[in-house]
Amino acid sequence: MQPIMPNKNLETLLSRIADALERLAPVPMAEVDPDSSDAFIWQADAERLEPVAEVNYIDLDLLQGIDTQADTLLENTNRFAEGLPANNALLWGARGMGKSSLVKAVHAHINAVTEHALALVEIHREDTPSLPILLQRLRGSKRRWILFCDDLSFDSSDTRYKSLKAILEGGLEGRPPNVIFYATSNRRHLMPRDMIDNERSTAINPAEAVEEKVSLSDRFGLWLGFHHCDQRTYLEIVDGYAQAYGLDVPTEELHWQAHEWSISRGARSGRVAWQFIQDLAGSLGKQIS
Repeated sequence: MQPIMPNKNLETLLSRIADALERLAPVPMAEVDPDSSDAFIWQADAERLEPVAEVNYIDLDLLQGIDTQADTLLENTNRFAEGLPANNALLWGARGMGKSSLVKAVHAHINAVTEHALALVEIHREDTPSLPILLQRLRGSKRRWILFCDDLSFDSSDTRYKSLKAILEGGLEGRPPNVIFYATSNRRHLMPRDMIDNERSTAINPAEAVEEKVSLSDRFGLWLGFHHCDQRTYLEIVDGYAQAYGLDVPTEELHWQAHEWSISRGARSGRVAWQFIQDLAGSLGKQIS
């Protein structure tokens, strides 16, 4: 029979074990001050907001060829910032035409006019099921929040869209009045056309099946379409960037180089124009920000 350990030795051993377990346990993360930044990234795994020190955005005045979309989104966001009714917004359409850039530019523009007017929170599309947790965190905040999901879309086997539908409009609590949801997508209905067609062909009631799939888009009161730009608009975008960043290149040569760049990329868009400007600035030895 083993001897019984004295109480004093047992207490010492237990204390050492407890200390070791505390060292192995992760350090609890401090709550983030919602006033510490104007932009955050939602970390769904940790259920916390990660402040963004500096947002990568383009000035609103530099976004060319999307004047109507910019005016509409700016007006909607201004109303929200002032505490007036405003709509969730879906920015859909062609790649590289400034959808996500417009959201960030509008946010920066409004905060430049009224300091700390709005906080922008980026949420990744795979983290949309955690939206109820995030909304609960923001519901009692004094700040006004834009939740921003870039490149939002769902595949045929993805059922996360159902939880997003409830959050946008249909949930019991509904969207808090101090929160608005902006999303960008290449798809108008956020789902591939073959997925919608398959639902139509295999369902007992095709109309109801399709309605279930496309009704997510209907939760966005504001739809803004972005379309491929023509040559004139593309060159206007290039001219705007070149002037803003002081790239001293004769117009004819600038347009020729920009045209050659778009041919090499096989596309014309705001993104292609920006990539050309970055290459041109580098070749001229100039910094742009």
